[in-house]
Amino acid sequence: MCLSNTLAHQVVSVASENFRHIVRIAGTDLDGSKMTVYALADIKGIGVRLASIICKVLNLDPERRLGFISDSDVKRIEDVINNPQKYGIPSWMFNRQKDQLTGENKHLIGADLVLAVRQDIDLMIRMRSWKGIRHMLGLKVRGQRTRTTGRMGQTVGVTRRK
Repeated sequence: MCLSNTLAHQVVSVASENFRHIVRIAGTDLDGSKMTVYALADIKGIGVRLASIICKVLNLDPERRLGFISDSDVKRIEDVINNPQKYGIPSWMFNRQKDQLTGENKHLIGADLVLAVRQDIDLMIRMRSWKGIRHMLGLKVRGQRTRTTGRMGQTVGVTRRK
């Protein structure tokens, strides 16, 4: 009973004027009808846990729809995403701890994250480490079984007799 009232309230509120269906945060178009935590988790490099901590740091309601957030809150969210250390987010939550090139703790998002991962893989290939060789050959890298999975090319199966 209560759930249907809440859903009806959200449908009515979505039709209001200050609702935005698409919100652009950190270079990513996000769905305004999603809850704030789950919408922020759609940004590459931000998970649900980090998104909930961002909402907690900024005193935002995590269950509020992203389309109702004001422009000033969007700017504050982007500032937290770009400078998480400034807002007291612990360094163990960052995705680049002790970066290989600079040695500092960073949190990368979007295209920067994709580029950094690609550079890490290229470095492993150049160093000829075990993981680099596996990447180079297109095989499984993290110790998974390869007897039945990870095959490429044509499928090999049992042929029936006529």
